[in-house]
Amino acid sequence: MEKPIRFAIFGNVYQKEKSVSVQQLLEILEHHKTQIMMDPIFHTYLTKTLHMELPPMEMIREDSLDADIAISMGGDGTFLEAVKRVADRNIPILGVNMGRLGFLADFTPDDLESAIDMCYSGKLRTEQHTVLEVLYSMGKTADYPFALNEVAVLKRDNSSMISIRVDVGGQYLTTYQADGIIINTPTGSTGYALSVGGPVMAPGCGTIGIVPVAPHSLSVRPITISDDMEVTLTVESRSHNFLVAIDGRSEKCQEGTKLHIRKAPYKVSVIRRPEGTFFHTLRTKLMWGSDVRTGEEDNKK
Repeated sequence: MEKPIRFAIFGNVYQKEKSVSVQQLLEILEHHKTQIMMDPIFHTYLTKTLHMELPPMEMIREDSLDADIAISMGGDGTFLEAVKRVADRNIPILGVNMGRLGFLADFTPDDLESAIDMCYSGKLRTEQHTVLEVLYSMGKTADYPFALNEVAVLKRDNSSMISIRVDVGGQYLTTYQADGIIINTPTGSTGYALSVGGPVMAPGCGTIGIVPVAPHSLSVRPITISDDMEVTLTVESRSHNFLVAIDGRSEKCQEGTKLHIRKAPYKVSVIRRPEGTFFHTLRTKLMWGSDVRTGEEDNKK
């Protein structure tokens, strides 16, 4: 007899087409006689907005999450919300991509049945992903100071750059004149950081990226450092304030506030396909090595 697994379900509440597979998922889970929990916001969206009839289930409370596996149904934004709710509880997250790219979500709706079967057979593998923690000077605290992807410091207006002094491990690196700067994990290296010229970093490589956004100097390039080093950012701005975006959750900070960014004391466990690899994901989702002249992958040479 199968040992029951407690599943916690999170989903996209903004796009109807990203939620239609939830009924299929619930049928599969009921077949296995699993214990199901659901994010109450997602539950309300399904029942009140989409008028779905759902079986009785437990609601996930804000202050607790007692589950064996979390399932994220949506895109990377939904996955990041699941990461926030899981926090340091060491609950592996299975991402079902309901959008276009879904780099964090490794499965599709067509994979649901086989993925749940593999959860019970133990054939799924997990990856441990580094998380960043942000500490502010001057007593300021973020609502949720942890980032799976990146911490971005950005200007608030369109007219002027900001000045960002960067210290690494207590030693002065340089002062960037730029639109902003991104401090990213290997997970975040294929996101915002990549779009502004940052390097791709494989999961588990033990590095952090420092990537300037539109720097006012041709001699400035992205740099990677060991993830056991703390990065300190000191920002000056003509408007006397700036934005801090922690995995896209942005808030305004006053000039003079220092940001201390370091590796968090926990990691996030992400469920992956047993046969997949990071490099296969690069080729299939980011079209890594594709030759636009021929329409073929340049991986056969």
